[in-house]
Amino acid sequence: MRRILTLAAAVTLAGCGARTGSLPVYGSVPEFTLTAQTGGPFSSGSLSGDVWVASFMFTSCLGPCPRMSSQMRWLGRQLQNEPRIRFVSFTVDPARDTPTALAAYAKRYQADPARWVFLTGPQPVLQRLDRDVFKLGDVDGSLIHSTRFVLVDGRGRIRGYYATDEEKGLEPLLADVRRLAKEAS
Repeated sequence: MRRILTLAAAVTLAGCGARTGSLPVYGSVPEFTLTAQTGGPFSSGSLSGDVWVASFMFTSCLGPCPRMSSQMRWLGRQLQNEPRIRFVSFTVDPARDTPTALAAYAKRYQADPARWVFLTGPQPVLQRLDRDVFKLGDVDGSLIHSTRFVLVDGRGRIRGYYATDEEKGLEPLLADVRRLAKEAS
């Protein structure tokens, strides 16, 4: 009977999304330099040692981007006492998303510039990051993009992909961010 109860408990925990072992590694983010909402250069090296959440969006979006940015703001508030957590939003519309446009957007979402950076730059660099590194889509002028968030550890390794269109989709991300932050400390 104990054996059956133990097995039932294990199955229940697995079904609830409990994770054991370490998070998978899906790839690594290479060094890049883009332009931040401040107008200055932003080097990925400044993220070294920090756990970060990446997204792809554009400022004139009337679809999922406002929801995603609100979710990113929510994550920031949940993790405000975790100093080594950062947020990075890459534009998929570099022709229109100038640093000025990104700064206005960041202000709308009350983004703390010390923790949440909005990036633009040359289309080929953004395309390489979106398609080849994060494996989410294309920066090709179509403005069609993934709505998933990507978790990156302090060593620049991609550790998870998270849906933003599910009601409780951010709970696993929040747990995994905290887990990686704890491992890094």
